[in-house]
Amino acid sequence: MSSTTKGVIWSAVERFSVQGVQFLLSIVIARLISPAEYGLIAMLAIFMAVAQTFIDSGFGNALIQKKDRDETDYSTVFYFNILVSVVLYGILFWCAPLIAEFYKQPLLTEVTRWVGLNLILSSFSIVQRTRLSIELNFKAQTKASLASVVISGAIGIYTAYHGWGVWALVVQSLSNNLLVTVLLWVMAKWVPLLKFSIASFKQLFSFGSKLLASALMHTIYLNLYSLVIGRVYNAVDVGYYNRAYSISQYPSTNIVSVICRVIYPVQCEHQHDQAWLEETFLKYLRLSCFVVFPLMILLAVIAKPLVLIVLTEKWLPSAELISILSLAYMWYPVMVLNNQMLNVKGRSDLFLRAEVVKKIVAIAILCATFPFGLRWLCIGVVIYNLLDVCIIVYYTKKVLDTGYMVQIRTLMPVMLLTAVSGMAAVGSMLFLESAWWQIIVGMSVFAAVYIGGSEIFKFSEFVFVKNIIHRKHK
Repeated sequence: MSSTTKGVIWSAVERFSVQGVQFLLSIVIARLISPAEYGLIAMLAIFMAVAQTFIDSGFGNALIQKKDRDETDYSTVFYFNILVSVVLYGILFWCAPLIAEFYKQPLLTEVTRWVGLNLILSSFSIVQRTRLSIELNFKAQTKASLASVVISGAIGIYTAYHGWGVWALVVQSLSNNLLVTVLLWVMAKWVPLLKFSIASFKQLFSFGSKLLASALMHTIYLNLYSLVIGRVYNAVDVGYYNRAYSISQYPSTNIVSVICRVIYPVQCEHQHDQAWLEETFLKYLRLSCFVVFPLMILLAVIAKPLVLIVLTEKWLPSAELISILSLAYMWYPVMVLNNQMLNVKGRSDLFLRAEVVKKIVAIAILCATFPFGLRWLCIGVVIYNLLDVCIIVYYTKKVLDTGYMVQIRTLMPVMLLTAVSGMAAVGSMLFLESAWWQIIVGMSVFAAVYIGGSEIFKFSEFVFVKNIIHRKHK
């Protein structure tokens, strides 16, 4: 089995064991606390995400993209990450009362100052994780992340059960970041040099700065919804939206992350082989969509009974939002894989240019939809994601001969089979009242149609997945 295939397998194990356990634990905790308490943490998401983006500053991708990286480069990035995290925590600590006043939630002052410590904790492990990714050593990352999630999750459930409310989430996040940082240091077996190189910093920042600007715009956009909902509506609505967002983006972001974090270092090594890049790009684009499209449509179909069973009726308003957002995030693999090719080719300038155009469109859609409630906010996300695909493919065409028609032809069979499977599942659930039976029958019919169609039409991706499962079993 090739190192890339092994990397994909261990990356999948890491993402879905860790994220899966974390996802299940978050559901248990969500049953123990109220949507309003959950919404308080969600209100801080934009501030934490922006700060975390500054800490990384695109240096992780820059280290992977740079072929002649050395110990000086790693050490320079390490010290930069820590310095920036301390500065940003200081700013967040000082601004905590202003954040609480903005949302009209006095408790947020203290919560912000404790949650902000995650910035410093996580900064100590960014380089360690990057080194392991370059080595395609996702097995070590799996062990570190899974142990941290399980232990911190148990702490979160214990504290939530004993009535800690929002503080259960605070304790869980702090313990998780502390544990994973310690374990990654052990797994990576790397200690920084007592050296900071200005020349190295400038070289890495010349590439990473454009990624930083792009990441900042994307991060602000993703979290802007919680900010707007929290300011215009209330903490309960933030809880509904954030829970819907967490569930709807879970399948697509994790599957795409599994594939991208493995193939990105490999693609960077072959960045000058144009024919190879175009072939592998289309191969992994269709493979990603072959897995993601059906999962997202199925999630949209069974959202209501799923929420009733898993989260209980108090979270029912989030079910419709999950269905809508699932239609948006099914396009995530197309967006990310196209974005990644610009980085592989070293064209972070095009990456930034595309991001500027996309976020202008995004803000316009947000401004047009937020006066009409949560449903229209989510519909706006669907519209934006479709336009995002159109914009990024335009820029990818400048570095690869894979324009609109090439990608449409590549994905059309998967889209058609997914649509037919979704309609069959909806039809099978129409006359069922039990939530359990709706999920069982809907999932069974969808799987039968999709797997049967893949077998009949001999999709190469279906054969590939079967072969990987067969090899793993052997």
